[in-house]
Amino acid sequence: MVLEDIIGTPDEKPLDKIVTDGGFVGIFRTIACVGDSLASGEFELKDSATGEVMYLDRYDYSWGQFLGRMAGSKVYNFSKGGMTAKEYMTSFANRQGFWNPALRADAYVIALGVNDLLNRKWEIGDMSDVCLDDYTKNKETFIGYYAAIIQKYKTIAPDAHFFLVTFPKGRRGGNTGVIDKFMEALYAFADIFDNTYVIDLMKYGVEYNAEWGKLFKLNGHLNAAGYMFSAKVICSYMDYIIRHNLEKFKTVGVSEFEYDRTYI
Repeated sequence: MVLEDIIGTPDEKPLDKIVTDGGFVGIFRTIACVGDSLASGEFELKDSATGEVMYLDRYDYSWGQFLGRMAGSKVYNFSKGGMTAKEYMTSFANRQGFWNPALRADAYVIALGVNDLLNRKWEIGDMSDVCLDDYTKNKETFIGYYAAIIQKYKTIAPDAHFFLVTFPKGRRGGNTGVIDKFMEALYAFADIFDNTYVIDLMKYGVEYNAEWGKLFKLNGHLNAAGYMFSAKVICSYMDYIIRHNLEKFKTVGVSEFEYDRTYI
């Protein structure tokens, strides 16, 4: 056996290796997926006669649950179709009990932004909207609310690892400016918050073009295979991050216990 066959070579890029068994993501026994319709396994059904559209959140088909079955991890769907960072932070998470310490996770995958920035076109803000000392003082912008989600979960699970998902390649349209700011903000979060990483599908993922859509979309959302595809991509990217930063993940499994850190 060659060690590099397991942990990868220094020149490996994210998604060079697609895992089908969860890879090192399996070290997380609990994973929380914070997101919108795509994190909820939403199917979009359309009446061919009337054009009426029905949206169904089928959580068992979400990429998070496919990922959980691959990795053998318990996955929480902290999500709903149409979710925004603002709604999540100001009402939804509290109403659903998602701040409950009993539901704290080893890892949080956050996939928000489409509804805030592309659909509702709310103010994105900038990093000056984030108060590192008190998240309740963050400004009421997308960046302020998004950062507050991370900050609040860090008070619940201080040693958890956070994975922030970008928009996929091919999602820019006429929104290049706001998407560039969104991408910059995610990387800034990874710099200022410990144990925080970016899953950059814009840079390393496949393009979600018309040809891709013929295979993996059902009207405006994904089909079952599309959610499985997303699970393989996100799981493989997480596996890559873990393999290339193993020292930063060495306390996974004991972080929920109180212990003298000098034992590490």
